[in-house]
Amino acid sequence: MSERQVETTLLNVNVHVAGPADGPAVLLLHGWPDDATTWATVAGDLNEAGFRTVAPELRGFGRTRFRSVDTPRTGNSGILAHDAIDLMDAMGIATFMVAGHDWGSNAAEAMAVGWPGRVTRMAMLSTPSRLGGMPTPPFPQCQRQWYHWFQATRRGQDAVRADPKGFGRIMWDNWSPPGWYDDATFDEVSASWDNPDFVDVTLHSYQARWDEAEPDLRSAELEAKVKATKTLSTPTLYIQGALDGVNPPEASKDVPLKFSGPSEFITLDGVGHFAPREAPDAVSEALLRHFRAST
Repeated sequence: MSERQVETTLLNVNVHVAGPADGPAVLLLHGWPDDATTWATVAGDLNEAGFRTVAPELRGFGRTRFRSVDTPRTGNSGILAHDAIDLMDAMGIATFMVAGHDWGSNAAEAMAVGWPGRVTRMAMLSTPSRLGGMPTPPFPQCQRQWYHWFQATRRGQDAVRADPKGFGRIMWDNWSPPGWYDDATFDEVSASWDNPDFVDVTLHSYQARWDEAEPDLRSAELEAKVKATKTLSTPTLYIQGALDGVNPPEASKDVPLKFSGPSEFITLDGVGHFAPREAPDAVSEALLRHFRAST
């Protein structure tokens, strides 16, 4: 896998590219709190099967940087979708398949809504659909998403700014079964959160989804379109960890109703929220079956 910097409309994107140059393109979008290396093993499996993988570091992560100091440091899913389209434009990739984990899941979905002619198949991992908007969840789910509401408060924002890695580590400890990661892995991944824009992007992402902040103006039309779209016909695979501590199966029970085209819902036993890291073989097997259906 090679790393390269790709200049887009707003960003200099650090992107991991691998696999045959003429293979079907698969865009791999990571989530929070994570980085692009979450896809390392899965990408290798896709590459061996003949797919070309493109795994960018999202705005605010790793070596991706904003080109201008004047660009808002926003992180709503619609602007992440715009970033991804800008990247594929810059790389000359017209049509592609996409797999997104966590933040990447909803960015992938927004791409399928906004650019249906370009996204041929989609896989969403660990974070449910936002089609039709996001009603306030039931109290048990609000409790799991305490960190969302925490970031809407001034003291919460100050605490996240003071210790973003400590904040992220709480999620690693609570969202998946004990012992799923080691300190070396966490240290390597959390180094990507040293990006100077990580906290601003993070805070905006969680504030915007509950109307505590406006979405990035560039993505306002797309965000409105996602809310207005009740179902999507894009062939879709949804992968759910049975032991996900933040989005358990009960929080994803309505996902199959959101997709009117070919779709599959998979639950991985013994797996928490970070499925690409915890169960890469199972994720690869499911993605290969899904993506091969269009080749």
